Amino acid sequence: MKQLIGLGFIFLCIPLLWGVQHSIASELSKAQSAHAELQDSLEFTEQQNSLPIIIKDRNGIIVAEQYAEWRHPLELSSIPLFIQQLFITSEDRGFYEHRGYDVSAIARAFAVNAAADDRKQGGSTITQQVVRMNFLTTEKTYERKFRELLYAAEMEKQLSKDEILEMYVNDMYFGHRVYGIGAAATYFFSRPLEQLNEAEMAFLSAIPNNPSLYDPVRHFDQTKKRQELLLNLMAQEGIITDEECEAYKKYPVRLSLKKKARGFDAYSSYVLAELEDLVSDAEGFTNKIQSAASPEEKEEIERNLQKRTTEIAQSGIVIDTALLPNKQLHDEKAMDALLPANGLQAGAVVIDNDTREIVSIYAGKGYRKADFNRAYQAYRQPGSAIKPLLVYGPYLESGPYSERTPIDSSNICVGSYCPTNIGGYRYGITTLGEAFRYSHNTAAVRLLLTVGLDRAFDSLTPFQFKMVTEKDKTYSAALGGFSKGVTPLEMASAYSSFIDGTYQPAHAIRAVTTYDGEALYKWDDKRETVWSSSTTATMRSMMNDVVRNGTGKGIRLTTSYTGAKTGTTNHYKDIWIAGFNDRFTTAVWIGRDTPQPIKYASDQKIHVRAFNALIEE
Repeated sequence: MKQLIGLGFIFLCIPLLWGVQHSIASELSKAQSAHAELQDSLEFTEQQNSLPIIIKDRNGIIVAEQYAEWRHPLELSSIPLFIQQLFITSEDRGFYEHRGYDVSAIARAFAVNAAADDRKQGGSTITQQVVRMNFLTTEKTYERKFRELLYAAEMEKQLSKDEILEMYVNDMYFGHRVYGIGAAATYFFSRPLEQLNEAEMAFLSAIPNNPSLYDPVRHFDQTKKRQELLLNLMAQEGIITDEECEAYKKYPVRLSLKKKARGFDAYSSYVLAELEDLVSDAEGFTNKIQSAASPEEKEEIERNLQKRTTEIAQSGIVIDTALLPNKQLHDEKAMDALLPANGLQAGAVVIDNDTREIVSIYAGKGYRKADFNRAYQAYRQPGSAIKPLLVYGPYLESGPYSERTPIDSSNICVGSYCPTNIGGYRYGITTLGEAFRYSHNTAAVRLLLTVGLDRAFDSLTPFQFKMVTEKDKTYSAALGGFSKGVTPLEMASAYSSFIDGTYQPAHAIRAVTTYDGEALYKWDDKRETVWSSSTTATMRSMMNDVVRNGTGKGIRLTTSYTGAKTGTTNHYKDIWIAGFNDRFTTAVWIGRDTPQPIKYASDQKIHVRAFNALIEE
């Protein structure tokens, strides 16, 4: 009878034994697979998170920050020992003894969870938490927990305890999109970590255990209670004395929440665009793009450039710029006041004559971050404002000419192209200076014919007009008839060549560094002579005459020299003015985003008033 009962029991247990065996085989298979994966491919280097971009003005003051997550990673040596002890005491007292996981903690957690019929206690070591934050999901399953143990054990083989602890304090989440103890200090107290006292350090250390429950902005008292709990633990472990513990509890804790630096959106948006140009120039992308054998190859290189720029931007960089913050604010206010609320728009750039750096940018009325930036994105036909660069400068370079040189301003046809002057006026023989002063179109086309299209367009090469191509080599270009056009930034930069005959591309960025000050990128531009001294002197004289007697009348003579050139396109769809005084060079475009006639803006001399405002100190 006993044998029959025994056989029956064995028979009934066969399915159970099969199930156990199957589970064991499955877990062994997973373990072997995970182990092979770890050995073959897993490298425990810190994950590349998106770190903030910090933009500074010329005085080293932070004026803008770009980030989706606020991070400020620190080396472990820069993190006070008190902070390290706080986390080890509260999270993983056996951190320096275990091999990535703590068997007794796991057993204790298993017992608690089993009794509660739930998974409420994790028993995770600091190493396991680092694995979970960086390499695994946070789902609460035993399968994920099993992989977490394997990863933690492998991590302990590859990294030192200090490396793991450094990753931990830099990756933990504090709520409000803040990651890491360094970032938490600057976010909640507006001070670097090393300037916090023990009470403030313990207060911050209370948050990551449950960033929602211990959010000091919403639940300050809850955070304070956990701070005191942590201090009690430190006293129990003998890390601090009971007297110190009580003293730290009484220290006042006052939040000083970080405000994201912004307010110079027009300038900072251009800086980020220029960053891509700087990376392209420094790492050889520019030459590759120019020598691309096909449009497809060019597009691939440009994609790689964008990817590389994104990597640099997300690595955590500081960009030092030439921004004059007070002038930027002044220029935006002045330009906004000039433009009526009827859709009229403008774009402008101001350059420091001495350094050839961009000190302010006007992106348009009502500009908001990520909007269309008219200072460098608006390509518009330049009208007569191109004449000094494409016509008069090259003509003066081609012979011993001066502003008194007689030229023919009578009507002309080149093939079927027959330009007319503003108002339909006809002229005869005039001087070069007079034709420039009143912007005779017929004279400009005749001068371009004399110089030759190739030679004239070669004169534009140093200025790097991005949208000027071979198909623009027509005689209508003498009057600004380009297929795409130019930007206010390009025009201002090119006009700076008439300051002294030398040219250096105008840039906003002075240097790009890491948070620690390590140099990454810097423009290597050198000034080159593009105009002879006689051409420069004649152009300056004629531009000054425009201000005193010509189309630029109304421009204020506030320094020893002021010169400019105006330009309009057909039906007054675009109005330009470009020039400089002793201090600044500027170019201003006035128009509508969808081109429409705006003769009223010319009649009201809005462009002249804008020029006056922008070249002020």
